[in-house]
Amino acid sequence: MRKSAWLLGLFAALMICFGGFTGAKAADEKKSIHIKFSTWHPPMSREVKTVWIPMLEELKKRSNGRITYTLYAGGALGKGPEHFDIVKNGLADMGYFTATWTPGRFPLTDVLSMASWVDGKDLAANIGNQVYEKALQEEFKGVKVLELNGCIQSFLWTTKPVHTLEDLKGLKIRTPGGMQTGYIKSLGAQPVFMPLGDVYLAMETGTIDGLVTCPPLVLAFKLYEVAKYGVKATFGCVSEGVIMNEKFWNNTPPDLQKIIVEVVGNPFATTHGLDKKTYAQMITEIQGKGVKLYTLPPKEEERWFTRFQEVTRKWVAEMEKQGKPAKEAVMMYTKIVEQAGSKCVAAPPEWHTDGKK
Repeated sequence: MRKSAWLLGLFAALMICFGGFTGAKAADEKKSIHIKFSTWHPPMSREVKTVWIPMLEELKKRSNGRITYTLYAGGALGKGPEHFDIVKNGLADMGYFTATWTPGRFPLTDVLSMASWVDGKDLAANIGNQVYEKALQEEFKGVKVLELNGCIQSFLWTTKPVHTLEDLKGLKIRTPGGMQTGYIKSLGAQPVFMPLGDVYLAMETGTIDGLVTCPPLVLAFKLYEVAKYGVKATFGCVSEGVIMNEKFWNNTPPDLQKIIVEVVGNPFATTHGLDKKTYAQMITEIQGKGVKLYTLPPKEEERWFTRFQEVTRKWVAEMEKQGKPAKEAVMMYTKIVEQAGSKCVAAPPEWHTDGKK
């Protein structure tokens, strides 16, 4: 009798627990979330109009309205370099940050900013996500990284024609940071770090002679009005990506987490914003604004990229003194870029899997 009573009690307890579990699961499946998304991109930029708004709308659509959002664009919640902390500290729930703008904070992640021929953000995110999974996770504790990318190739934009190394000597060139600072210096120019929002006036007044940046930002900040010349030699770009506040992520229902990963894991592939096709259109649009783009002859290009490779060697040596596996990261990045059908021109030839530049 006692045994039967004990079994009945156990059964009742299990039913209560199971009922509680299923009830909690059912409640989770009905729970909605509201995402505060922050970016430094201008409200009318291609990034906002063709990537961030469509991405957020896709989250809303796939979740049947359980994910809603408020978009804070143009640095409404803080300046570009502050965006990692804006999300980490909970001022925003999700946002786009640029690792390169906080020198020394994500040192190994600079590998994603190496000079490579990558002309689509969708491809850049595929490459960056692979490198993050294999080598960079330790640098991003305290947030949920949804995607990481090395941006798309940047060119040199100037107020006067540049065709050779000799033309660059002494010029003041705005750098976004990271590897590009070393590249600019290696070419005989003087790197100057300043926020993108200050570049227009600085070029207009002659404070600087040019900048290194990617085509969408030339358009977003109307830099084609002051930079009438461009050189089609890839300088790589900054390392950046989409992150989520860790507490907010942990409190998000599992089924909504799945949707967020599917949509935001590569927002450029999801929205087709800033992909390879768009990149070609942006180049044409910039030329239509009166900017003259110059393609370096092979021998001159070789002179530039050989100097980039020396920058890579020095960076690797400095990182490895700090105990960071920089050479391994460079070779990994180079291999992933090559597997994607592109080329990392800043990797020394002996570090390429095919043994070629």
